Amino acid sequence: MLVVSTADPLDTSFDDYGIVVDAFLYHGPPAAPALKPRFDRCNVLVQVDPLEHFVASSSSDTLVDTYTAQLVSTLDAGASKVVVPVGAFSPSNDQRSLLSASLSKLPSDRLALRFEVSGNDATDILGDFSNVVDTFVVSLKKGASESEESYMSLLKDLSVTYLQANKRLLVELPAATSAVVALFDKLGVDVVVPTSRLSSGDDSKLDVADAFVKCLNSDRPDGLFPTVVVDEQGVSLGLAYSSAKSISETIRLRQGVYQSRSRGLWYKGQTSGATQEVVKIKVDCDKDTIQFVVAQKSPGFCHLNTRTCFGSDSGITALMDLLQARKIESPPGSYTRRLFDDSTLLRAKILEEANELCDATDKDDIAWETADLIYFALVKCAANGVSLADVEKHLDRRSKKVTRRPGNAKPPFQQESATKPPAPVTQIQSAAKEAEAKPAPPEIKMKSYSLSALTPSDHAALLKRPIIDSKDIQARVLPIIQDLENRGDAALRDFTAKFDGVKLDAVVIKAPFDPSLTAGIPSSVREAIDKAYENILAFHAAQLEQAPLVVETMPGVTCSRFVRPIERVGLYVPGGTAVLPSTSLMLGIPAKVAGCSEIVIASPPRKDGSPVPEVVYVAEKVGASTILLAGGAQAVAAMAFGTESVPKVDKIAGPGNQYVTAAKMILQNDSRAMISIDMPAGPSELLVIADENSNPAYVASDLLSQAEHGGDSQVVLVAVAVSAGHLAAIEREVKVQGEALPRADIVRVSIPKSYILNVQTRDEALAFSNAYAPEHLILHIDDAEMVLPKVVNAGSVFVGKWSPESCGDYASGTNHTLPTYGYARMYSGVNTHTFVKHITAQTLTKDGLNRLGDVVTTLAEIEGLEAHRNAVALRLKDIRSLQ
Repeated sequence: MLVVSTADPLDTSFDDYGIVVDAFLYHGPPAAPALKPRFDRCNVLVQVDPLEHFVASSSSDTLVDTYTAQLVSTLDAGASKVVVPVGAFSPSNDQRSLLSASLSKLPSDRLALRFEVSGNDATDILGDFSNVVDTFVVSLKKGASESEESYMSLLKDLSVTYLQANKRLLVELPAATSAVVALFDKLGVDVVVPTSRLSSGDDSKLDVADAFVKCLNSDRPDGLFPTVVVDEQGVSLGLAYSSAKSISETIRLRQGVYQSRSRGLWYKGQTSGATQEVVKIKVDCDKDTIQFVVAQKSPGFCHLNTRTCFGSDSGITALMDLLQARKIESPPGSYTRRLFDDSTLLRAKILEEANELCDATDKDDIAWETADLIYFALVKCAANGVSLADVEKHLDRRSKKVTRRPGNAKPPFQQESATKPPAPVTQIQSAAKEAEAKPAPPEIKMKSYSLSALTPSDHAALLKRPIIDSKDIQARVLPIIQDLENRGDAALRDFTAKFDGVKLDAVVIKAPFDPSLTAGIPSSVREAIDKAYENILAFHAAQLEQAPLVVETMPGVTCSRFVRPIERVGLYVPGGTAVLPSTSLMLGIPAKVAGCSEIVIASPPRKDGSPVPEVVYVAEKVGASTILLAGGAQAVAAMAFGTESVPKVDKIAGPGNQYVTAAKMILQNDSRAMISIDMPAGPSELLVIADENSNPAYVASDLLSQAEHGGDSQVVLVAVAVSAGHLAAIEREVKVQGEALPRADIVRVSIPKSYILNVQTRDEALAFSNAYAPEHLILHIDDAEMVLPKVVNAGSVFVGKWSPESCGDYASGTNHTLPTYGYARMYSGVNTHTFVKHITAQTLTKDGLNRLGDVVTTLAEIEGLEAHRNAVALRLKDIRSLQ
C-alpha cells in the first residue's frame, strides 16, 4: 500500500489523506509538539537522529544507553515505530554492533531502519540487523547508466529477499505512479512517496484514491468492493459497497460515501442527518473487502433508525449512547439527572462501586461490580462530553509506550491497602447511600451582576440564552420525520408507544366529538374556559380587517389589499410536564376568527390513551375538525405531510420543546411538506424591570411563574436603583415561594441559571431589555405606562403591579404563544394575522395605463426584460393610435 513522507508536523496531508494511507514517514524534529495529535489518528513512523550524532558527546560506555533513551522517548510519545537512519558503515567500524546493541533493548516490531544503498549493499544491511528490526526503509540509488527496466528488476529481487526473511520492506520512489504502487503492493512491498506528490485529481501527481483502488481486487461482475462499516470501537454497523468514485469522494469529504447498486453514489446521511465522519479506511488480507471505521451520528447507520443493521445495539457502545441521550432528555429531579448534575453524588457512587469491586471474589460478583463501576464511570464521561473514542485514544497511547510503570499505587491508597483488611468499606457505602437518599438540594438563588462592572464581552454573554445543540437535536428529529412521511399512521402509533408509553388503535378523533370525552370537566373549569374564550375572542376579532385597503396611487391606477384565511392549519398543544388547554384557546380562537376551514389540534394523549378533556372542550368551541393524539416531532410531521387519517395542513402554529421546534424549522424548509410555521421558539423566558417601590412578593411570584415551566427556562430581573435591603427582600421571596411550589425541583434548576442585573436608570434598564428581546416583559415600576413607547423588542408586555404575566397566559385576551430565545427582535406572537394571508390587486383604466406605461417600459428596458416591456408597449401603441 502507500506510505507518505513529510518533514512538517503541520502538513495538511495528515488530515487530507490520513484516513486512507497506510502510514506516514515523518523525518522532521521528533519532539515537535504539533506531532503528538497526529499519533491519535494516524500510523506515524518517526525518524530519529542517527547514532553518529551521539558519538562525540557520549563515551563508548554510555553511548548505547544514551541512544536507546532517544528511541524510548519517541515511542512513549506515541510513534508507531522509530526509524533509525543508517550511515555508510565500513565493515571494520564497531558502530554497527553498538547500534545493534541499542536496538536489541526494544521490541523489534517497533523499530525500522532507513538507508540509501546501491545493489547488494541492501542485502548486507538485512544480514546485520535482521534479528533486531522487522521493517526496512530503502532508497535504492539508480545508476547513471542503469535502465528503468533493470532498476525495477533489481527492486523486485530485493523485495523477494526481504519478504523471504519475513521482513516488511518500504521502498522510497518519489516519482511512483498508481500502477507502480499497485505493482509493488502485489509483491508485498509498500511504496513511500513525499506528500508534495499527492493529489486528488491532479494528473501530474499521484492520485491517492486511484493508487488505493489499484491495490484492491474485485471478483464481482460490477467491480464493486464489499464494505464493512464499523464504529470506532469495532462494532459492525452494516454492509455497503464501494466503487473507485465513492472511495475518491469519501477521501475528499472525509465522510461516508458508498456506491448504491441501483441509485449511484450514496452520500450517507445527506437527507437524514445521520452522517459519518470516516476515521480510517482499511483493507482485509485478500484486499477484496474494505472496512470503513466511522464516527456515526445519531440515530445510526440503519434506515430503520437503529444504530446497526443487525438489530439493537448492545454492550458498552449501547450504554454510552443511552447515557448521552439521557444527558439531554432526563427529567429534572430524576436519579439520572442528579447523577449528571451532582458531582458529589457521582463521586460517592464511583468510590462505592470501586470498593465493592475490590472486595468481590466470586466470578459473577466481580463481573457485576465491574459493570457497576463502568456504568458510573461512563456517566462521568457523558456528563463531561467525553466519548468512548476519547477513552480509547488514551488506551492506545498507553499500548504504544515501551517504558513500564513501576507498579506502585499512590501513597494514600498504598498505605490504606497495607493497613486495612480486605473488607467492605461501609463508611463510603453509607456516604454514597446517604447522598443518594438525601442529596443537598440546589439553592433557589439567582446570580447577580452590576451593569457598571460588566465588560463588553460580559454584557454580550448576559444577552445570550443557554446554548441548544441544534445539530444533535436535528439528527434525532430527521429520522422521525422521514419515518412519518413513509409509514404514516403506523409510525405515529409506534412513536406514541415509544415516547408516551401509550398504545393507540386510532391516532385521531374526528368531530363531532363524543360528549363523554368532556363529561368529567367541573362546572367551575367550564366557566373559567368560557370567560377566557370571550376575552381572547374579543381581542383577536378586533384585529381582523373588516374591509379591503384601497388606494388610488395615481389617476386611473388603483391598488388594493384584502385578507383571506389560510385554509388548513395545525395547532400544536404541548403535554409533557404540564397540561396546557390554555394553548388550545390561544391558537384555536385566532384560527377560528381568521375563518380557517380546517383546524387540526395535536396534543399528546393521557396514559390511558384518551385526550385531555379540556383540550377537547376547547376544540369543540373553536370548530376543530380533528384531534391528533400525538406529540413531539412525530405530530408536527404528521400534520405537515398528512397521513391516512391526519389531514395535511398548510401552516403549523404552537409552542413546544426543542424537538417540536426543530421539526417545525426543518419542515418549513422542506419543499415536499409545503408548510409555513408561526415562529421559531425556545424555552420560556421572562424579564422583569423593577424599582425601589416594587412589591418584592409580586416580583418574585412573576419570576417564578416562568421559571417553573422547565429546567431550561430563564428569568431575568433588571433592578433600577434598588437598595440592597429591597433586593434582599426580593431574593428572599424567590427562595421561600420557590421552595413551596409543587414544581420546586424544576425551579431549583432554572433559577440558578437566571440572574439579577443592577442598573441605575430606567433608560439603562430599557436598553438592556430591548437588546435581550424577552418573550415576556413585566414593568414593576412607577408610571409604567409612560415607558411603553420605549419598548422596542418584546413578545408581550405586562404593565404595572396589577398585571401579572399569568393573566396573559390564560384569560386577559392577549396571546401567550410568543417568540422566545431573542426572536422577539423580528417576530410577533401568535395573533389573528398568523392565520391569514394578504392578497394584493391592481386595476388600471386605459387612461391610467397611458399615464404609467412609459415608466414601466423604461424600467423593463434597463433590466433587459423585453417581454415585460412588450406587454405594456403593445397596449400603449393601441391606446395612442386612437388619440
